[in-house]
Amino acid sequence: MSGAHDGPPLTEPARRAVEAVWRIESARIVGALARYTGDFALAEDVAQEALAEALVTWSRDGAPASPVGWLLATARRRAIDAFRRRSARDERYALLAGQLAEGEASSGAVPARPGPDELPWDPDRIEDDVLALMFVACHPVLPPEARVALTLRTVGGLTSEEIARAFLVPVPTIQARITRAKKTIAAARVPFELPPPEQRPDRLGGVLSVLYVIFTEGSTATAGDDLLRPDLAYEAIRLARTLTALLPGEPEAHGLLALCELTAARFPARTGPDGEPVLLEDQDRRRWDTSAIRRGLAALDRATAAGRGLGPYGLQAAIAACHATAASVPETDWDRVVLLYEALGRIAPSPVVDLNRAVAVAMAHGPAAGLSIVDDLVAADRLPGSHLLPGVRGELLTRLGRTTEARAELELAARLCRNARERSVLLRKAAALG
Repeated sequence: MSGAHDGPPLTEPARRAVEAVWRIESARIVGALARYTGDFALAEDVAQEALAEALVTWSRDGAPASPVGWLLATARRRAIDAFRRRSARDERYALLAGQLAEGEASSGAVPARPGPDELPWDPDRIEDDVLALMFVACHPVLPPEARVALTLRTVGGLTSEEIARAFLVPVPTIQARITRAKKTIAAARVPFELPPPEQRPDRLGGVLSVLYVIFTEGSTATAGDDLLRPDLAYEAIRLARTLTALLPGEPEAHGLLALCELTAARFPARTGPDGEPVLLEDQDRRRWDTSAIRRGLAALDRATAAGRGLGPYGLQAAIAACHATAASVPETDWDRVVLLYEALGRIAPSPVVDLNRAVAVAMAHGPAAGLSIVDDLVAADRLPGSHLLPGVRGELLTRLGRTTEARAELELAARLCRNARERSVLLRKAAALG
């Protein structure tokens, strides 16, 4: 929503109004336009064109009484122009033009507020629209990085600049991913509709995976100078809340929301005044967000109440709940954490799960027991190139008094770590060993 333009200067109130409406209502706007036009890529494009026009018009005339109705009417007009360019005789253009004419004044001006036939969206279809938008943006025909970018753009309402900043990649890279994603969806003829019931469980897993990736990057950045990217994490939480509202009977959606809320509850205590990381055992638990903990536990209760057993996100949420409800690290129920990681390893096996289980085993049964699991991972080369494995191994060797080996492992972890804040912690631990 920037760039050169003709006409009156853009005002800050207009910019704030446009950004606020878009951030809150983008999913409903794009969803309604996609159903209206039957063309996902066109819907996103005309929505962006409407935003650009709003910046100019609202700077001159002020925000309209119904900002969403204004944006939708403008976007629909742009869509009709696009259909007209494609074919003057296109049957769909004739239908859309007739519908638009019913809700507009005879002068052709964009209405300040929608009339009875020009609602911003069909109230009976709003949930389906937003849910369909999520499923389309996370369609398996797209590579994972494109799903993340498209979800943040179309469902989350973030700009390309915000997405690029969050993932520390150039803006043109994000723009290219989004453009390719829309072209891929069009080429694959992905319909803008909810997938049939038999496909939803698998497709829902893709949606949850995208939200999980977004939150994880926000809660511990893989690279850069900041440990946390709260804006990204909170955007994932907002989208997860939307998903649970749309699919209240899906326990894993509640499990993911619970995991995000319980993890984010610790954000206020995870960094010091200068942004330096604060380890779990050193955190002031009085600074944890108790409201987020309550929300997370309530979401976990809803996931459990479904009676279908906890899935991968629900189990991770249950582990997070053990930490969130403990008075200190030593008072954490580490035996339960070990059992939960064992269950997680059976239904969603991964070397990271095994590494986390090793940490829990070390806390419950001593560092030697945890080191045995870590050494098995090293022998199998399960996490090549990751700083996590030597970081944990260095910690356990330190606790066992094997300081020379521990220092070497911590220094290796620091060399492999791409996040400056985490790297400084690892180097500090290595230096402390003399």
